[in-house]
Parts: sequence; C-alpha cells; structure tokens
Amino acid sequence: MVEKTKKRGVRYVQKKKVNRPASHWFRKSIWAFIAGFTFVLLSYLGYLDYNVRKQFEGNRWAIPARVYASPVELYAGYGVSAAKFEDLLQTLHYRKDARLSSEGTYFRQGPYVSLKTRSFTFWDQQQSSSLLRVGFTDSGIANIIDLAQSKEVAIVRMDPVQIGSFYPTIKEDRILIKWQDAPEALIKGLLATEDRDFYDHFGISLKGIARAMWANVRAGGIVQGGSTITQQLVKNFYLTSERSLWRKVNEVFMSLILEARFSKNAILEAYLNEVFLGQDGGSAVHGFALASEFYFGSNLKDLPLEQVASLVALVRGPSYYDPRRYPERALQRRNLVLDEMAAEAYITPEQAAAAKAKPLNVVDRTHRSANRYPAFLDLVKRQLRQEYREEDLTSEGLAIFTTLDTVVQDALEKSVATKLDQLEKLPKANDLETAVVVTRRDSGEIAALTGGRENSAAGFNRALDAVRPIGSLIKPVVYLTALEYPDKYTITTPISDTAIHIKSGDKIWEPKNYDHREHGNVGLHTALAHSYNLATVRIGMDVGIARTVKTLRNMGVTRPVDLFPSFLLGAAELTPMEVTQMYQTLAGDGFSTPLRGIRAVVAANGERLQSYPFTVRQAVDPAATYIVNTMLQEVMREGTGRAAYSVFPYDYGLVGKTGTTNDSKDSWFAGYTGDYLSVVWVGRDDNKPIGLTGSTGALQVWISLMRQISTQPVNLVPPDNIKMAWVDPYSGLLANETCEGAREYPYIAGSAPIEYAACAETAPADGVNTFFNNLFPQ
Repeated sequence: MVEKTKKRGVRYVQKKKVNRPASHWFRKSIWAFIAGFTFVLLSYLGYLDYNVRKQFEGNRWAIPARVYASPVELYAGYGVSAAKFEDLLQTLHYRKDARLSSEGTYFRQGPYVSLKTRSFTFWDQQQSSSLLRVGFTDSGIANIIDLAQSKEVAIVRMDPVQIGSFYPTIKEDRILIKWQDAPEALIKGLLATEDRDFYDHFGISLKGIARAMWANVRAGGIVQGGSTITQQLVKNFYLTSERSLWRKVNEVFMSLILEARFSKNAILEAYLNEVFLGQDGGSAVHGFALASEFYFGSNLKDLPLEQVASLVALVRGPSYYDPRRYPERALQRRNLVLDEMAAEAYITPEQAAAAKAKPLNVVDRTHRSANRYPAFLDLVKRQLRQEYREEDLTSEGLAIFTTLDTVVQDALEKSVATKLDQLEKLPKANDLETAVVVTRRDSGEIAALTGGRENSAAGFNRALDAVRPIGSLIKPVVYLTALEYPDKYTITTPISDTAIHIKSGDKIWEPKNYDHREHGNVGLHTALAHSYNLATVRIGMDVGIARTVKTLRNMGVTRPVDLFPSFLLGAAELTPMEVTQMYQTLAGDGFSTPLRGIRAVVAANGERLQSYPFTVRQAVDPAATYIVNTMLQEVMREGTGRAAYSVFPYDYGLVGKTGTTNDSKDSWFAGYTGDYLSVVWVGRDDNKPIGLTGSTGALQVWISLMRQISTQPVNLVPPDNIKMAWVDPYSGLLANETCEGAREYPYIAGSAPIEYAACAETAPADGVNTFFNNLFPQ
C-alpha cells in the first residue's frame, strides 16, 4: 500500500512538472513578443520622428541658383525701336493686357508701349513695380512717363532675363513663398478640392475618406481624393512613388508625427512649395509660385480667380491635366474646382460662372530653366567655383547677375551660323569650328561668348579651352615693346623687310613673308599694317624676345610661353579668352581691366554676398599704346583688315589685326569699335588646314557681328605726351600739309624727326605741329 501510494504520488508530481513549465513559457513568450513589438514600434516611430523633424526643420529644399543676364536700362535717346522693345518684353515673358491688371503686362498703341514692370531685387537695390508709358521715334526712345505720378522718368531698369540655372543632382525648381503671401482663392480652392477638414483633423481624415468615396461613386469617376494635404505632403516630401502597403503605413505614421510636431500653417506652407505641378524640359516644376510663372507668366499674387483654379486643378495630375497638351481636360477640371469652391461658399455662384466663362489663357512654353547660353554659363560657373562650393551653387537659391547681353549674344550666334555655312562653300574649308569672345570696350565685361558652332551644353568650350597658335595677333605686342623705346623706334622708323637667318640651337630659322616676297625698307607702321614677317622679326630680335614676353605678361596673359624666335610670329599658343585679355589692354589705352562675366551674387534672402567691381591698372605705356592703335587703324584702312570698310563708314576708326598660322590652320581676327571688342577664331578641331586667312575667315565673322551690335565709332584720345607731326613719306623727314603725300603721325614727345624735307616751305616754330595746337591755337 505504501509503495502504491508512493508511486501514485510520483506520477502526480511528474505530471505537474510537465504542465507548469509549458503554460509559463507561453505567457512569457506572449509578453516578450508584446514588449519586443512595442520596443520596435516605438524605436521605429522615434526614427520616423527624427527624420521628419530633421528634414522639416532644416533646409527643406535644394534651390538651384538662378543666373541672370545684364538688365536693359531704358532712357530717352536709347536706340531701340518699339518693335525691338516689344521683342524684349516677350523675351521677359511679359503678356499683352490692355488693362495692365498685373505685373509683367503691356500693350502697344502706335508709337507708345504701356507696361507694368515687375518688382525685382537687384544686387544694388530693391525695385518696385511701375506703371509706365514709353514713347518711340524712328531713332529710339523719345520719353518715359510714370503714369502713376504723371511725370517723366530719366531711367528705368527692366527686370533681367533668366538665362539659366545651376541645379543639384535632382533637377527640381521652385520659387518659395510664405503661406501668408498665397492668394486666399488658392487656399480656399485647395481646401474645397483636396482637404475640407484640414484645420480639424490630426493628419488623416476618416471622414474625408468616406466623403471622397461617396463623391466618386456618385460622379462615376475620381473627383475627390481621400488623402489629406498632410498626407500628400508626406508622400511628396519624404517618400518615394512606390505603391505598397508598407509605404502607406509610413505615410500615416509620418502624417501623425508631422501634425503633432508642427503647426497647420507650417504644413500648408510646405505643401504650397512642394507640390509637383508640371515639367519644364528636364526640370520639375514644384510649388504654386513657380507654376504661376510657368503656365501664366505672372506672379502668383496677381492671378485672377480662373487661373488660380487652373493651378489647383493640376494637383490631381499635372500630366493628365496639362493645359498646353490637353486644354479640354484642364478646362473641365478647372470648372469642377470652381464648382467645389462655390459649393463650400468660398465664392458666389456668380463668381464661379464668370470665371468658368474665361478661357485658360496659358502662355506659350518658355523653358525658363533651360541653360540658353551654355558656353557663357560654363565661364560663370568656373569663376564662381573659385569662391563657392558646388553644393552652395546648386542648393542655396543664389541669384547670380552676369554681364551677358542677350541681344549681342543672339546676334553672335546668328552670325556664326550664317558665316560658317558660307565659308564652308570654299575649297578646304570643311568641318569648321569657331570661338568668339565679345567684351564691352570700356569695362572688360563679357557681353557675349560662344565656345563652338553648336550651342551644346556638353560641347568643348573652345573660347576657354582651345589652346591654338595665334599667328600675327602677337605682332602688336612686338611693336608696342619697341615703341616703349622712343629714342630708337617711332611710328615712321624705317625697318628692313629683307631675308633674315637666325640660329636657334643646331638649326637655322629662316622666316618668310606670307607673300614670299621681300619689301626692302618700310616704315614701322607699314610693316604692321601689311603684317610683314621679316620686318617684325628684326624688330623683335632687336628689342629682345624676353622683353616682348614681359609686355605680354603686363597685358594680362599669364600662360607660359617658349622664348624661341618663332614666338615673334605667333608660335605661342593661347586661348581666345587670353587673346581677348591681351587686346582688352590695347582697347583700354594701355590700362588692363580683368575680363569678368559676373557683376554680383545675391543670397536667397536678398543679401549681397559678392560683388565684382570694375578694376583697372596701367599695364603698358599709354603713349606707345596710342601709337600702336593708330597703326592698327591703318591695318583696317589699308592693310589686311580693309574688307571691314565695305560695311562700315570710312570714318568709323576701326582698330584691329588679322592672324593666320602656318598652312592656314587657324584664322584669327581681333578688333574693336567704340563700344565693343571682339576676338574671333576659326579652325578645325583636328588641326587640319582650312584654306582661310585671318582676312578671309575670322574677319568675315567679325564684320557680320559688329555691323549688328556696334553703334559707336572709335575716338582715340592722345595722351598729353603725344605730339602730332607732318612727315614726308619719301624721306621720313618733317613736312607740312603742302607736301605731296605728307601725312600726320603721332610721336612721343621728343621723338619726332627734327630735319625738314625739301618740300616743306615753312616750318612751325617748335618744329612740331601738335594736335592740341591745331584745336586750341594760342
């Protein structure tokens, strides 16, 4: 009995040992799972909370830098016709509106153009919108009247043309606005169609989902969405376009977090700036402010009710309701938005009916984000990279004001296209390429630039990077160096243009003239005017190659060059930009001004970050420079540049020099008028001969361009130490006006001839008839 009882007890105990651990383990597992799930969920919510706050509180968007051309300034006497001014307004995306109901509108009536300018923040001032009437005559602007104040205005600066943008990796563009600045109709339209309970829900709206489902069932299609504005913002701002249950869960969680952390107005403001509303070429259009300009060419605050409704209509599907591609769909959706606004009593039925009767009035596609002038923008970006990081250029919303003149740039591109097509009809002139740099003569500002025949952003920028022999363009540097020694060289010093043999290492260099002839003794000015190689080499070897290179350095060229005798005939290789810097010093009368393409950089908040003021330094002797410039005028009148006077008046005073390299592989021309300096290179990328000289190639492009843009002749002003003297061309001695063939030449004081030719009947008292004595007789 005892044993049986013991056994039963043992069995009882063993049974309890098996069951109790199983039940205990199950409960523990459940609690562990709940605890683990809660920990993971809270950790994940914490992670989402961190990401939501980090992105929303920091710089929410990478705003591309906007690059602007030089603004046009209007004043009485400005040489622009009413038709050309209207072209400018259309380039600036002004729209015709006889009521001038908003900024950026105009209308033309006979010789008058009335307009309402846009307010704009420049680098030096904030300019308000103005109501103006501009009167025109055949010669240009007659007067500018401020219609609001009924008085004449001296000068008006137009808002500048945007010529491009510097984008981050993701090409998105937007114009940021504050929620307070959004039109009331826009807010009401969004609430009526996208989220009626926005100010009442906590991120998601079950009521809104149910209402949207019922409305869609009744309409037989999708007319309302169930997502709140907060959810739409989360979907666009934080999440990808992937459609999955997990993304929807994240959307809900992040919407709740966003509502808990930030105010309704902060969320609404972010939505106004983030929502995707279209595609401008390769750039996405985000936000209502940019969409307003993209579709209607107007500031958002100036849009009428029907156009605001059109923007709201795009929220549901920018591609599907694109008013340019599908105007009927867009019109139908816009009218539905107006009906919804009326149903919510945001507008009256009469207002809705009046707005629905209006057409869409969408402007032509403008591609405001396109980089219209890629070679010039390449120059701008290179200059900016010296002072700004890449991420600052592409994400901080900088406004970059440049020196580009769109009228000059367009004329340049037209000239290049036309002239190269004509030149390629000549033998050997195949597959031509070109590079051109145009500067304002008085400031060194780059007005236009092209880096090749094709206007391609991906192309090789020959204006900045093509290093080519410059040929005879170096010769003015040689003569300038010589003229800085007036006791030895003057403008009429006779130079032997005969064969010369120069030992260079183990070789003998024997240069030749282009025409393979010798011309005997010629005046220094004649040697340059006709680009005689032999005379130039003799001068250069006499003054020294090193001294000539020093002059080149003083003129702004820093690239290393070889000190070989062939340097004197242009064996040195430079880029078109470097050649332009060299000739800018000549155009500046011996004063060097660094070439610049940027005027100022302004931050997104309007603060001026950087300005690029005009700087100048004396680089070479102004008197010697003046004499070289008069000799370069002779190049244009009688020498290799004379073809230009088939187009220009003979008294225009053109200054310039042609350049041709061995085997006619490079055709160059550099020259200036009273207002512009232009340097042109024509050649082939494979360095094969093109059969063109500087005169038959590059000069033709220069003439075509300059006849379109130049309005000022050259007026060289002699320095005080320049004296004019009449000289007999046969003897090189002093003469007077009565001597046959006598010409007046400039000399540095004390360097003119002192003996008289036989033809001189009388001599001036001081031996020199100065230019100023002729003007101001004593």
